[in-house]
Amino acid sequence: MKMSKGRMARLFLGLAAAGVALITCGSAFAELGQPAPWEFKLQGSASPVMDTITWFHNFLFVLITCITLFVLALLIIVIVKFNARANPVPSRTTHNTLIEVAWTLIPVMILVGIAVPSFRLLFEQLDIPKADLTVKATGKQWYWSYAYPDNGKFEFDSLLAKDKQPRLLGVDNEMVVPVNKIVRVQTTGADVIHSFAVPAFGIKIDAIPGRLNETWFKATKTGMFYGQCSELCGKDHAFMPIAVRVVSDQEFAAWVETAKKKYAASPANSFASAGAAAQ
Repeated sequence: MKMSKGRMARLFLGLAAAGVALITCGSAFAELGQPAPWEFKLQGSASPVMDTITWFHNFLFVLITCITLFVLALLIIVIVKFNARANPVPSRTTHNTLIEVAWTLIPVMILVGIAVPSFRLLFEQLDIPKADLTVKATGKQWYWSYAYPDNGKFEFDSLLAKDKQPRLLGVDNEMVVPVNKIVRVQTTGADVIHSFAVPAFGIKIDAIPGRLNETWFKATKTGMFYGQCSELCGKDHAFMPIAVRVVSDQEFAAWVETAKKKYAASPANSFASAGAAAQ
């Protein structure tokens, strides 16, 4: 049974409308700093590194799509033009210098075109600029501890808060940083390997016991930004979220003064102070 041209046109029109609706829904439900229902793309960027990651992702998506369509077109041409009915006497050509040079050089040029921005992105991620603030994040089973060695050397634990939204991402004590400042994040593990990841900042780095890793970000927008441990670290791996609150310089200074008093007698800070005294 053949489909009429009118029905085919309506079918393609319906598919196009569905695609537009899906894109619109993805944008409508998108929220900064956290996952959203029907979201099919990367989270909204809130740092220069994530801007580059998003650009590189979109560049690769367009490039891969063009390559796929080109190969599909070649397959269709071969199927239509060189089948036994359309070409009863097949060509006996076994060598074509131009084609062989082309299928060698073009993939090399494509790979070079991918490698250049890829290495630039890696350099941007790994070359940590001079930091305005350092935060040490220690992964524990199953929560995070944050220390601020540059701001009075206080430390506190951040655990999942079941009564906060968004569900499974809200915590009792957020990591707080100032906007438009370079934040160096040092990570380590107290027991097993964890992974500190915040998608909106474009950071993801392992927290390994006995090793100090570090990454950086520069939040360009204020608000709440969420992440999670991205390493299978045990039975409660899914319940150790990361919450970063980005505030203005004045709000951050006020928070630091409050935090010094609030966490001065906390178990985490007392343990850190005892360790420093022992050294």
